[in-house]
Amino acid sequence: MPPRKKRHAKAGKSKKKPLLWTLAIILLLIIGGVAYYFAEVYNQLDDLQKSGEDSPFANIPSAAVPASEPPKWEGTEPVNILLMGVDARGVKKGEVPRSDTMLVASLDPVKKKFYVFSILRDTYVDIPEYGKERINTAITHGPNTAMQTVSDLLGIPIQYYVYTDFQGFIKLVDAVGGVDYEVEKDMVYKTKADGPEYDIDLKQGFQHLDGSQALQYVRFRHDATSDFTRTERQRGFLKAVADKVISTTSLLKLPDILAQVVPYVDTNLSVNDMVKLASVGYDSSMGGSEQIPPMSLLTEDTTPGGSAVIGFKSEEALQEFVQETMTEPEPTPSPEASPGSSPSASAATE
Repeated sequence: MPPRKKRHAKAGKSKKKPLLWTLAIILLLIIGGVAYYFAEVYNQLDDLQKSGEDSPFANIPSAAVPASEPPKWEGTEPVNILLMGVDARGVKKGEVPRSDTMLVASLDPVKKKFYVFSILRDTYVDIPEYGKERINTAITHGPNTAMQTVSDLLGIPIQYYVYTDFQGFIKLVDAVGGVDYEVEKDMVYKTKADGPEYDIDLKQGFQHLDGSQALQYVRFRHDATSDFTRTERQRGFLKAVADKVISTTSLLKLPDILAQVVPYVDTNLSVNDMVKLASVGYDSSMGGSEQIPPMSLLTEDTTPGGSAVIGFKSEEALQEFVQETMTEPEPTPSPEASPGSSPSASAATE
């Protein structure tokens, strides 16, 4: 009997060894996979920052002068990022097109709030060293000039920029699998000058938009309110894209998403900056979203050459408006409000 017990003990040990080896291999595969994931993400993020001939601003003399190093972000003060989207159709190699879209995202890490300001592209401003012109021309002199111009207009420091074109936007939306969104009305615009690739033909209603359809939605401005409602649509849609990007499914696909958009994006954000901002932004909520100039301060002006442009009543008043937007206290919930409030009531407070 004792020998048989001894044989059973050996058999038990022999069974444990394969199990332990299997668990060890699985653990190594997981660790290796995680390491590969983060290495891939890091490399992709690092490639977003272009330099030399890879930079879209390589042929701009003013862009050759490096911007002052962004201040070290300690995670306790607001940080402001200029987001620029351009229409590169018909632009010769080496030229930088005017910005079709300009937004400033301001993140307050203490309040855990972010604010978005969309700037009307025909706003007439002083561009440092180049005189008065529409603000959408600032980027043609390089990102440093664009950041300084927007900083002077809003009265806040602009530390970073992100630059992309139409193709980058299409690739991003497609990479996250498209976005489900409410198109508020029929949108139709066709022109021979742009070609069928950029025709706009969307129907009203909640629907799934791929990259090309999403671009149609954010570009549409051929109605009575033109660029005014377009900037509002852009802010709303970009929030929906951001929500999709930070979803669990999209995070798992992050290396693939970045691989799609990297060729079309340039920024002065370092990987460390991106990681710190992402960690704060993930826990933050929307604090405000406004158009610049706001309707209350907007004026219709003309250039010395007679072209129509957008002005504003007072630079001081405009900068006060920006500060008030970012310091406005949280609204007090109505006593009548309840978890079962109607969607329309909730939407009215957003």
